[in-house]
This record gives sequence, structure tokens and C-alpha cells, in this order.
Amino acid sequence: MLSQTFGYRHVMSSPLAPFLCPPGYAGPTGLRALAREGSAVTEAARLVRRAVTDRVRSGEDSPYDVPADEHGEVPVMLIPGFMAGDATLALMAAQLRRLGYRTYRSRMHANVGCTREASDGIEARLEEIVAERGRRVSIVGHSLGGLLARGLAVRRPDLVEAIVTLASPILAPGATHPVLLFDLSVVLRLREAGFGAMMGADCTSGECARLSWERAQAPIAHDVAFTSVFSRRDGLIDWRSCLDPQAKTVEVTTSHIGMAIDPGVMDVVARALSDNRARHARRRPA
Repeated sequence: MLSQTFGYRHVMSSPLAPFLCPPGYAGPTGLRALAREGSAVTEAARLVRRAVTDRVRSGEDSPYDVPADEHGEVPVMLIPGFMAGDATLALMAAQLRRLGYRTYRSRMHANVGCTREASDGIEARLEEIVAERGRRVSIVGHSLGGLLARGLAVRRPDLVEAIVTLASPILAPGATHPVLLFDLSVVLRLREAGFGAMMGADCTSGECARLSWERAQAPIAHDVAFTSVFSRRDGLIDWRSCLDPQAKTVEVTTSHIGMAIDPGVMDVVARALSDNRARHARRRPA
């Protein structure tokens, strides 16, 4: 049961702990906010047009192309949002590969498991990638995936070189539209019924939730680049919760869902990674 009004329904309580929605934040409500998410269709169409244009211009250099360093392709891991899987970021991964990056999946079919266990699994995967590539990894995280990325950057700066978060409500993960809270309630009930390794009450209001929250608020090492992408048109979260004071914030005009497929967002991600790549090259000893 949720504590906000969704359309004509009023539900009683939220499955999220109050500390996840600090004073001053409030998620979008009503059908008008959800209708803004319908622009994801337009954003997908823009991606199709971009793909056609790229094929025509395939002989031209990309403005983000830079020579690979002696370690080969720069490793980038992509982490999907709540209830989403790696497939939702496949188009962005493909674009990054065209620009010379080596992309890695989070190995999530659906991001509905315990956040602490998910973070531990990604950390182990990062250790493997760093051992293989000989350098730290950049992470692109959508929504909840961005919160996981930020927590990992705090805990393991030796593994994480940069993070780019897309519509990630870092400052108030509980300030979300009631429809998301309803989806979360369904996941919790499925966990109670014994269906799969899904997040439980501890992940939303217990010690696991508090630990994840504290990690997502802790200071990030100065040598880990941090870019937070947000949209005032976001129909699912309070866009203000993306304005992490430690991040370089970049505003776009897409829906929450569209962050994963909009070509303009992909350009922002490419620029952030390219800037960090150049910074890394300047700092590397001759």
C-alpha cells in the first residue's frame, strides 16, 4: 500500500522508509506525470532517425572518437534501473562500442533483487574487469542503477574511474511516483510468497536500505569523475533528487524511460566519458 494519490485511488502506506524521502522532496503524482513518459516513443523515433543518419555518414569520424591508449578499449559497465534488465541499455551499449569503448553488462535480467547483494555482485565483476583490462572501469547507471554505481564509487574507488548517472534519485530515492511504489509493493509481496530472489522489506525499510542510502550519500574520492543527468520532464521521480552536489549535473529534455534510448542522452554520456578519458590520458605518466 502506498501513501500517495495515484489517479482516483488513495493507498495507505509506503513500503519505503521515511529517511529515503527527506523533507523538501516529493515524487510526481497523477496521470499527467505518467503521460510525460509517453514521450519515450518520440525519443525512440529520434534514435531510429539517428541510426539512419549514422549509416549515411559512416565514413565520417565521430566527434567523440579518440585514439585508444595502451590498455586497449576503455571498459564501461552499464547498470539498468528498477525492474529493468541489461537489454534496456543494449542500444546505448552499442553506441558506446561504436565510439571505441568496451562495454560490459551487469548480468541483471531484472533489477529487482536485494540492492546489497546486487552491489556485491557488481563489485566482484568490476574486480574481474580491472584485472583483465589493467585499468579502472567507468559505470553508466540508469535510475536505481545509478544509485548502485554511486555506492560502488564510494566503496571501491580503486575499481571505479568515473560514473554517469541517468535520472538517478540519489538525494531522495523515495520521492517517486505512486505507480513505482505500487510496483515495489508487488515485488515485496512476491518475495514474501517465495517467488525468486527479489528484494525484501529489509531492502526498502531495514538495515539493507539504510546501508545503501548511506553509501549513496557518502563523499566520492576526488579522482572519480561524476556526472548526473536529469530531466525536469521526468514523470517518475523528483528531478531535484538528481542534483547531487558532488556531481557535474547536465539537464536534458527526455522522459525517465527515455534516458536509456534518447540519442541526445547518449551524446551526453559519450561526452562525459570522452572528457574523463582525456583527463585520464593527461594524468597518465609518460
